[in-house]
Amino acid sequence: MTSSKGTVIRNARLPSAERNSETLAWDITCLDGRVQSITLSGSSIHDDHQATLIDAEGGVLIPSLCHSHIHLDKCFILGQCDPLVTGSLSEALQVTNKAKAEFPKDVGDLYVRATRLIQESVESGVTAMRAFVEVDTTVGFACLDMGLQLAKEWAEVCHIQIVAFAQETLHESMASTEPGPNYNLLCDAVSRPGVSVVGSAPWVEPDRTHAIRNVELILSLAEKYGLHADFHLDYNLDPDATPMVWDVLQRMRQRSWCRSSGKRVTIGHATRLGLFSQDEWAELKRAMDILPLEIVGLPQSDIYMMGRADPSGKAGAPLAGRTLDAPRVYRDHGVRVALSVNNVENAFTPQGSLDPLTLASLGVALFQVGTESDWRVLLRSVSTTSKEAIGIMDRKSSGGSQGDGLFPCIGDPADFVVLHGARGWQSVVLSPGFDRTTFYKGNVVARRKAHRWNANTGGEVIE
Repeated sequence: MTSSKGTVIRNARLPSAERNSETLAWDITCLDGRVQSITLSGSSIHDDHQATLIDAEGGVLIPSLCHSHIHLDKCFILGQCDPLVTGSLSEALQVTNKAKAEFPKDVGDLYVRATRLIQESVESGVTAMRAFVEVDTTVGFACLDMGLQLAKEWAEVCHIQIVAFAQETLHESMASTEPGPNYNLLCDAVSRPGVSVVGSAPWVEPDRTHAIRNVELILSLAEKYGLHADFHLDYNLDPDATPMVWDVLQRMRQRSWCRSSGKRVTIGHATRLGLFSQDEWAELKRAMDILPLEIVGLPQSDIYMMGRADPSGKAGAPLAGRTLDAPRVYRDHGVRVALSVNNVENAFTPQGSLDPLTLASLGVALFQVGTESDWRVLLRSVSTTSKEAIGIMDRKSSGGSQGDGLFPCIGDPADFVVLHGARGWQSVVLSPGFDRTTFYKGNVVARRKAHRWNANTGGEVIE
């Protein structure tokens, strides 16, 4: 869908880290899906009769957003689940599994819900997502088939990575010496064209030995079929639990997994890492500098589910300690943490928006960060850092002229979102507005605009 004549985005303000540049308006010329030039508005003459001209009207242009971890099949099912009583993780698993059993019986509903998630995400500025779809004896390939179909239908609007995901155990019991039927189905799933990632949740296995075996099986499948690997891992706040990230890194070293392969290993949730010492973070940073390991925090889910008060009376964990503090981790340890939405309106995350920018706003209060450098980390966490985490952007290519990847440079992918009415890039983080235009490969793929009216102003609805 890339226009052969190109696109010129006029009168856009850019997220410059320099105060004296914030009010400048820029023209960004896009050709063949990439940025061809960036000039001050009015400083050059464009061949208007050839290029498509888009007036940003002073809106703030930032890199497009990315769902680095989102469940495509379990969205918008809260109304299909039994009413929540405790809100606990075990209850969420129970009511979701019951609802999930109905998915193959109504694939039309599965398709409609997933389509809504993709559509509303693109309208909010998302042009890339890693979408988890479950494969097991309950749903078979119903979720996978739906995900692969939608990835094709939306290919010219949004890059959708499909994850063949084993939410359930690969081993049937603690006595199992070999993986069971869920694994056999997963093997079939990852061989299908269009699957980009294989994933699992090792923590659901009956014990640690089987959890480690789960990791080994997933890494073997990723290697065999040339896929990324993605684990729901270290999803606890237990200081006595040995973090499994070390087991993942050990197996990556044994397999000589390297960055040059282009395939990443990503861990989602990773709440246990929030208890790391300075030395543990330093060790992890050294490993991540060599091995292609990425980390994705899931604030809306983690805050809701983690650190609850114990029935025995033990106090719950502080809110900010229930999910990874992306600004502090980067500031203190140099480790980049992506942030993502994860679930939308289900028992694991009944609340929250699917707009990634709301995570940046949440992070300002949750992590009590008041500096612009920390705000930029939060903005990157839902855009460029998230794209790095799913392997569609390299760290070395996300520097830009401003050094942190938020300010575009020539040759960058022309994937942007313009926030109309934003007072500056800071307000994009602090109070992101509704009116937006999404660009993918240099083309407008979505535009949303609020209709406003109030009784005091009166008159017609203002468009």
